[in-house]
Amino acid sequence: MARPEPGGTGMRRRDLIGFACGAAVWPLAARGQQRIPVIGFLHVAAAAPLAGIIAAFRRGLEEAGYTEPQNVVIEFRWAEGDYGRIPALATELVRLPVAVLVTGGGERTAFAAKAATSTIPIVCNVGTDPVKTGLVASLSRPGGNITGINILTSELASKRVGLLHDLVPTASVFAHLVNPNFPSTENIIEEVDKAAQLLGLKTVVLKAVSKAEIDTAFAAIQEKRIGALLVGADSFFLSVRDQFVALTARAAIPTVFEQREFATAGGLMSYGTSLTDAYRQMGNYTGRILKGEKPADLPFVQSAKFELVINLKTAKSQDVIVPHGLLNAPPTR
Repeated sequence: MARPEPGGTGMRRRDLIGFACGAAVWPLAARGQQRIPVIGFLHVAAAAPLAGIIAAFRRGLEEAGYTEPQNVVIEFRWAEGDYGRIPALATELVRLPVAVLVTGGGERTAFAAKAATSTIPIVCNVGTDPVKTGLVASLSRPGGNITGINILTSELASKRVGLLHDLVPTASVFAHLVNPNFPSTENIIEEVDKAAQLLGLKTVVLKAVSKAEIDTAFAAIQEKRIGALLVGADSFFLSVRDQFVALTARAAIPTVFEQREFATAGGLMSYGTSLTDAYRQMGNYTGRILKGEKPADLPFVQSAKFELVINLKTAKSQDVIVPHGLLNAPPTR
């Protein structure tokens, strides 16, 4: 059974179902006279929606022997959904300085960290193949000062189309809402279009980079009487998840998201990498680097745990009948 993240909506367990399936010694920064390593944590989103993944990151650190504030300090920087702030925030953390720089929210944050330092170890997550984008030399031996995890954002986009079609088989037109500033957007649009064509579906791409444009996109969805919605992966979208949940409820439009945080907050369905598992692994890698391992020798791993979450309370309110095939879906690895 999927459960809401701590501090969430207090939703009853029976209202959610979930299926879970399922890397030279660097100098340690000192604060004052204490030789306590400082970790810089940079994310493009806002802090509030990500409480669960921060807890998971700390669990990973604890697995490696680091607990805040006993023997490690974490300096957080949040871009609040504004991609333009990322380079300056990365530079700010590098100048502290920090012992390890951790980035979340995709390629743009990782590349900003890479541009800010070639010596401080970086642990990041990305949504597409980091070798193809030029972030690292190879998955098995990344080289340089960067390692991390690929959460397979682009690769899972077509799966979300199929799941939404299973949930709303009568909908022949899907809206696909994306943020054009998200680095993987073009790849995701291509994958979604291919999957939709195979199913005989039509997609209408809508773009939004602000709260106002999200409102405008939903107005267009209602005006065009579109039958279902796929929300593209984007950390800014996660920052405004409550706006999405409210709009999908008002429009009564069946919607699939990438992150479970949307479904636990009241969205209909999500399917994607377990972010809590991914950030736990990032925390573990960070701890191992603090102990002396080199990021160049730590394999850039791919997510191996995925989650399908369906909010049954929302399904009922939208008159969506969840097929038994989804209710009884076996774990997939």
